[in-house]
Amino acid sequence: MRAVQLFVEHPHTVGETYAEHMHSAAHFGVRMIGAGFACLVHGIFPFLFVKTGSKTVTHLHGVMVQNRVRTAVRGTFTEMGAHI
Repeated sequence: MRAVQLFVEHPHTVGETYAEHMHSAAHFGVRMIGAGFACLVHGIFPFLFVKTGSKTVTHLHGVMVQNRVRTAVRGTFTEMGAHI
């Protein structure tokens, strides 16, 4: 397998370029880190960030499902599975 193919194969299966996929994955990662931090703080101070974790998970799941549908409509979706 060529080295370039390692970087573009999965993004192609979800209908994205390498740059688009990198942007999506980074966006998801930053949001998840922020929500994880909020959950840790919530564990110590239960009155803070009461819905932050669940709202973030719900939002990110919605974005993933919406992207799958949009990609399938464009006719480029070839693999069932996670967006990132």
